[in-house]
Amino acid sequence: MKVDRLEHRFVASVPEQIDPGFLYISLDFATMMHRCACGCGREVVTPLSPKDWRMTYDGQSVSVHPSVGSWSLPCRSHYVIKQGKIRWAGDWSDEQVEIGRRADLLRKRGNNPEPWQSTEQPQIEEKMDEQPSLLGKLWTFLFKTN
Repeated sequence: MKVDRLEHRFVASVPEQIDPGFLYISLDFATMMHRCACGCGREVVTPLSPKDWRMTYDGQSVSVHPSVGSWSLPCRSHYVIKQGKIRWAGDWSDEQVEIGRRADLLRKRGNNPEPWQSTEQPQIEEKMDEQPSLLGKLWTFLFKTN
């Protein structure tokens, strides 16, 4: 069953049972895990690091940046977790997925150390205007062609 929000659970380690509708966060292992929000039941693992995903906790809810793109799963779900709520993002073509993967790899290798700042279009465009980069060009391609 598709979910519209994920309730966060801070855990010491990843539990054996991953229940739908929950985002398990292990700071000790710098990892988050949840069942895909589309309802397919697959486990989604997102590592926490400045060059992977970042999690913010405001005392009540959790937000995750950048978006979760399950490109390796049959469902190919793509969504943002903002204050615990699922915000569905557009489908990406195979070409867009490949460009995103290459940009991730460049960022992880240090070729573009600037972390993803936001998933909201106005802030992304503002950032791109300041410093055009491969990552900025990627965002332009991905969001202006959808």
